[in-house]
This record gives sequence, structure tokens and C-alpha cells, in this order.
Amino acid sequence: MAYENFKETIWAKGIERALLKRCVLEANCNTKFQGEVGEGKRVKIVGAARPTISTYTPGTNISTPEKPADTSVYLDIDQYKYANFFVDSIEAAQSDADIMQIYIDGAADGITELRDAYVGSLAASSENISDSLSAATTDEAISHVDTALVRLWEKGIRTSDDVVLECPPWFYDRIVTKIISISTDNPKLIGNGEVGRYKGAHVVMSNNIYNDGTDDYIMLRTKKAIAFAGGIHRVIPYEPELQFGEAVKVLDTYGAKIVRPDELFVLRVHNG
Repeated sequence: MAYENFKETIWAKGIERALLKRCVLEANCNTKFQGEVGEGKRVKIVGAARPTISTYTPGTNISTPEKPADTSVYLDIDQYKYANFFVDSIEAAQSDADIMQIYIDGAADGITELRDAYVGSLAASSENISDSLSAATTDEAISHVDTALVRLWEKGIRTSDDVVLECPPWFYDRIVTKIISISTDNPKLIGNGEVGRYKGAHVVMSNNIYNDGTDDYIMLRTKKAIAFAGGIHRVIPYEPELQFGEAVKVLDTYGAKIVRPDELFVLRVHNG
């Protein structure tokens, strides 16, 4: 059988590289835990509260050392998605770089949509979320963004921090005249959906912004607000019993969680 020579690592790494170029909302997450994935796994994100800052008086004893409270949280890898596609001849696909890339790109496109939609859905569970707001005009839309940015700044987020505004196409079109365009010679930013800057925030456009049927849930957040861990867990070749040819099964596992709720503000807005 041709799939006895199947190169699982090449296929998995190829799909993961393609995901890096396509994912928009995932790209704005803390992804330092990417290697710690798999079915049913749990990632511990270690954290500790800030130590107390006290006033020192020369010649007097300082207080006994405190043990900062443990603020660690757990990120569950609880999302399992798969692709199952007919390849005809795995050996031929592996020997033809163009054909193999077509298969890899096709799998990555579908996985990207699901990953980004999942990250977007976390907006609905944010602790900091606005009432339902109209954004029928540029002035209305930009006023809502200004309010959200102030809310973040009041939480201690600095203008120098990596803040991202993630919005659907219609909202971007509404505020585009207020945005500073980014240089089109930066393909990495363009590839990850960035379409401009506003008051220091990266403006990102995506079709995977969460919508509850009425409102889009636009997120303004730092890149540490949401943690994401994911990976292509298995790529398995096989022969479908009732067909002549070969197929490939791809299993993607991932999880995401709001880990710094004060660094995320959600605008619930509708077009009109």
C-alpha cells in the first residue's frame, strides 16, 4: 500500500504552517502553550498576584515576606475537529509538491474558520461588555471604540501595550476614514488580517466575529487577554473500504480561554 510510506510529520507541519498564515483571531492570542496539546489534556497557566508595595522607614524593620496568592488558571484542550478527504494516491501526492500543497491548504482553510470562530465566541462570556449599541454612522462607531479604549486604559492597559480591535467588514468600512493605514510592504501583518491602526490599537478585520443574531461582538483586547493552545494531533492515511484509492484523516485539537478578563472589552454593535 502506498500509504505505508506516508509522512505524517510532513503533512502535520505543513498544515500548521498554513494555519499560521491564515488564522486572524487566534493570532492575537497568547499562544506560548501551543506545544502542550492533545485529546483531553489540560494546560496550567501559572500566575501570581502582585506583591504588596509598602513604605520603608529607615532604621525600622520591614514586614515579614508575603506569599503572593496563586492566580493560576487551567486551559482545557476540549475542541476536537477533523477533516477526512479522498487523496486518490498518497504516494503521488507526496511526490508532487503542488498537489500536496492543495490538500494542505484545503484542510487548513477549514480548520482556520473553526478555530477563529471559537476564539470569537469567547466574547459572549466577557466580564466587560457593552449594552447593544447602534453603529449606523462613522461618528457613532468611532465613539464606541473610544469608550472601549478608555475602559481598557482605566484598567491599567497602557497605550504602548499590544491592543487589538477585531471587527467585521461592515464595521471596518464604517471607521476606515479614521484609521491610519499600515504599510502594505509588511505581508505578515496583512496576512493576519491587520488593516490599520487607531489610537495605537491594531485594527483587524475578520468574518469570524461572534454574532448573537442581532449584534456583532467586537473585541478590544491585549494579546495576553485570551490564551490559545492547539495543534494537529493526528494525520492518518487509510483505504476507504468501498472505494479504490486512499484517504487521509486529520484531527485538530485545541482550546482557548479568557485568562486576563480586565484586558478585554467587548462592544455589542449592530449596523443601523
